[in-house]
Amino acid sequence: MAKLVSTTYGDALFELALEMNQVDAFQEEVKAIMEALEQNRDLAKLMNHPKITKEEKVKLVEEIFTDRVSKELVGLMTMLVEKGHGNEMLSTFAYFIQRVKEHKNIGTAYVTSAMDLSEEQKKAIEKRLLETTKYVEFEMHFDTDAELIGGMIIRIGDRVVDSSVRTKLSDLTRQLSQIQLKVGECVQ
Repeated sequence: MAKLVSTTYGDALFELALEMNQVDAFQEEVKAIMEALEQNRDLAKLMNHPKITKEEKVKLVEEIFTDRVSKELVGLMTMLVEKGHGNEMLSTFAYFIQRVKEHKNIGTAYVTSAMDLSEEQKKAIEKRLLETTKYVEFEMHFDTDAELIGGMIIRIGDRVVDSSVRTKLSDLTRQLSQIQLKVGECVQ
């Protein structure tokens, strides 16, 4: 199976950062580039515009980012543009940031609760996650959803722990309907 452009180039950038012992420096530069691209939508539109040639896009990248970020990052951005993958720049950088976080054992947790949590509750959740996972630090994201009724849902990567009342009620309803089906079958 072919690797995605973002993972191929993101992995290459990560390996280069490790080799050069520049992981932190590259991470900061990548964050600055992402912020610049996200805040300046016109630049993003120019980079993806079909009527602007690759050469013009490369020149634009070089003019904007040379002397602001490392030559390695400018080189990666120009390579992405030259290969027709300029639209993958943000996803490549996001993947690189994720690789750096994994390397540093920094997890990202998304916690959704039925009601707002106090700072004390948030700290207790983060403490418990640190105790039960491999991570040494977490970036915590909290959200509320009244439809959960009670409890919470915690997502870390592709792992989900759902202790919401809504899910428990749904499971109970499914179990009861299965029991009713079996009783109906026995009666006949």
